[in-house]
Amino acid sequence: MVKIKKKIVLIFLIIAILIAISIYIMIEKNKYVIISSNQLDNTKIEWGIKRANNHEQPELGKDRLNILAQNNGIAIGNKESKKIYLTFDEGYEAGYTNKILEILKENNVNAAFFITAHYLNTEPELVKQMIDEGHVVGNHTPKCLMSRGVV
Repeated sequence: MVKIKKKIVLIFLIIAILIAISIYIMIEKNKYVIISSNQLDNTKIEWGIKRANNHEQPELGKDRLNILAQNNGIAIGNKESKKIYLTFDEGYEAGYTNKILEILKENNVNAAFFITAHYLNTEPELVKQMIDEGHVVGNHTPKCLMSRGVV
């Protein structure tokens, strides 16, 4: 009878360990949430700034500021604060990103990388490294509207 109880306890222990391992694996797989673009609002929003002539911070506009507030976003920092924001446009990989990431890591500095869909599809390991090292990764349209004078 004692042997049967020990076997039952052992079986339950094994089951508990397997459940714990399964839960751990599910948590690890879900660290990065993949969302279909069909679930998101795809309303086109022109994004840009209104430059000031007096060397003051540019204006973003009320609608854009509301979007930023709703999504905990940052576009323009506090003018009283002495901080700079490093941003990188990653439309394609020219071989510099590894070195940039290395220098940022060595200096304990985070940056924002704006990537295109093409970059995400061709450089998934670099994008994963950006995220893992605490950088912001944002969407960059394939066409830069500001350079064309659209915004």
